[in-house]
Amino acid sequence: MPSPKPVDIAERQSILNLLDNEYIVIACGGGGIPVVCDEHGDYQGVSAVIDKDFASAKLAEAVGADYLFILTAVDYVCINFGKPDQRELKTMSTGEADMYLQSGQFAAGSMKPKVEAAVHFVRSGWGKRAVIASLEKAPQAMRNESGTLITL
Repeated sequence: MPSPKPVDIAERQSILNLLDNEYIVIACGGGGIPVVCDEHGDYQGVSAVIDKDFASAKLAEAVGADYLFILTAVDYVCINFGKPDQRELKTMSTGEADMYLQSGQFAAGSMKPKVEAAVHFVRSGWGKRAVIASLEKAPQAMRNESGTLITL
């Protein structure tokens, strides 16, 4: 069964407060702890694992981020991954991403949720951009020297 997608970030106001006071916030690690709000307004934990890529995209959207960086084990999103005609994508529009997703270019437990989350974030507001890059090359990705940039 696929991981459920988050609908909101319960700690959004606390995170925004920390950001407003210039703290570095680390949140949504591993997708976060899934909760539901009961009839009394209390949060109750549920037995599930939230999709970490969509949780990150939801958090970036909730705090008004212009960029979403999804860091992984590879430098670029590739089509025909692992095949002789493998090709790194330095840029990808959301339309191209849709086409690649529909044609099965990205594995379900690997790159597919990252690309889907990045596309969702980019479409969440004008001027939003997402980057999928390796953790090792995160500084280069922030300078647009590595990683796949996803735009409208």
